[in-house]
Amino acid sequence: MSHEHVSNTKRIWFVFALLSVVTTVEVILGIYKPKSLEFTHFIGLNLLNWIFYILTVFKAYYIVWAFMHMEGEKSSLRWSVVSPVIFLVLYLLFILLTEGHYIYGVFKDSTIKWNF
Repeated sequence: MSHEHVSNTKRIWFVFALLSVVTTVEVILGIYKPKSLEFTHFIGLNLLNWIFYILTVFKAYYIVWAFMHMEGEKSSLRWSVVSPVIFLVLYLLFILLTEGHYIYGVFKDSTIKWNF
């Protein structure tokens, strides 16, 4: 039985390039903050924040996909790893937005002053 060594150099460079491009886009958007994205709101957040969340989740998913070798696994195993993470991220986002909106309303409309 002989095992052939398969070089993954192309794959590594592709993953590196893809994650670098996504990170570069995030950094450029963070530096320039386009007004059209910053002042356009969608479901409680501006579009710029939504873009950051989506790109960050994409990078996290792709890191799991590539570096944890999930692309070669069965679909059921992939979903059993990814679905709890997706659920927890969405739940955390919901909790943060709900509580943040409540706290903002308390400080905006009450006699309590901003002390931080």
